[in-house]
Amino acid sequence: MNLNSFYVQNDEIILLSEESDRNYWCDRLGVSHEVLKSAVRATKSITLSQIAAYLNEKIGDKKVA
Repeated sequence: MNLNSFYVQNDEIILLSEESDRNYWCDRLGVSHEVLKSAVRATKSITLSQIAAYLNEKIGDKKVA
């Protein structure tokens, strides 16, 4: 088995289906529900790294996550 052929990604997944999950991520990222949903739609991703990068680019002066 070639261990180099495996890619392990250790990234958090942002789930929005439950209100408690939405509240957690909005509090953690410092954004509103609408902004978080827009970021997920814009990036077509649910990984924290991609959402945070998008929000950092959009917000600019405030570091997210």
